[in-house]
Amino acid sequence: MKHQILSLLFVGFLFFGCSVQNTKNHPTTSINKSKIGLNILLDSIDYSSDKNWAVLPGNYPDNLKEYTVQNPQDSIDVFYIYPTLLVSKKDKRWNVPIDDSIQRNKVLNVAVRFQASAWASSGNLYVPYYQQAHIRSYTNLDNGGTKALLFAYSDVKAAFEYYLKHYNHGHGIIMAGHSQGSTHVSYLLRDFFDGKPLQKQLVAAYIPGVGLDRNQYKTISFMEHPDQIGGFVTWNTFKKKFDKSKYRWFKGKVVINPITWDTTSIAKRELHKGFLYSNGKMYKNSFDTHIADGVIWISTPHFPYRYIAFLMRNYHSGDVNLFWEDISENSLLRIKSYRTNQKSFYYVKEGNTN
Repeated sequence: MKHQILSLLFVGFLFFGCSVQNTKNHPTTSINKSKIGLNILLDSIDYSSDKNWAVLPGNYPDNLKEYTVQNPQDSIDVFYIYPTLLVSKKDKRWNVPIDDSIQRNKVLNVAVRFQASAWASSGNLYVPYYQQAHIRSYTNLDNGGTKALLFAYSDVKAAFEYYLKHYNHGHGIIMAGHSQGSTHVSYLLRDFFDGKPLQKQLVAAYIPGVGLDRNQYKTISFMEHPDQIGGFVTWNTFKKKFDKSKYRWFKGKVVINPITWDTTSIAKRELHKGFLYSNGKMYKNSFDTHIADGVIWISTPHFPYRYIAFLMRNYHSGDVNLFWEDISENSLLRIKSYRTNQKSFYYVKEGNTN
């Protein structure tokens, strides 16, 4: 288990512009503290209660509604798990309680708004709250970290089990996450999809910000084509020609180019569909991409605040919103392939009964 967690190491969620402080001029969702219970860790979470979901179909926060479409993909569900938001060195907790109001505000106004929104037009969006592990867990696996991560995953697993039983109704499923969220999604793929009947409902899994092997799963493949379905894609974003000696955990891991959605080594910035910045604006044709050993290098983004990017090497925390429009469009393409595949399956099945 320790080796497995180390292979899914992440760096944090501090992308320039993507902080809860930069939302005053854009729709945000406030938390009514009077409706939140005691701030304690719970052995189990009641996912039959809407209050334990950040997002449910028909109950989208205001800052997500601006990214939804009038005709969503009704027969497709998106199950999204947010990245590590518990990062303060002053915070000595190993896990954050489910009712922590500061954490909930971060989930809604950072993770949902800048990440989950990329899949908002792809189907019915489900985002459970969970008792997330502190970022220190990944560097202290033998001293409480593993226990904290598995505790967090037990919530995610329970939420997914409830979703399958009460919400799915046979819909196609897009699994999505980032960083710690991708760690948990990777475990859901292992426990519920890999070599199991549910895999036939898997449209795609988008799990950036972790290190995964090509043979990570028995029957779930790394997808190397933009319209491929039933597998996973992953990537880790860094400034071009960064100091690789400081980042060893990604070496040898699989990586997709999230502009071309294949393993094309280089993609010019003219192909970039757009990234979502904290001012709510989409900036397209912003950077080149270049696949290196387990990572995707990008050139310094071309946008009005690009001077900020000169100070950064590691763009890990922007793995999703840097490719926001690319993800949104690719997700719809894979849904189209999934539906075509489903129609062919039923056509053959019906033909065999005549």
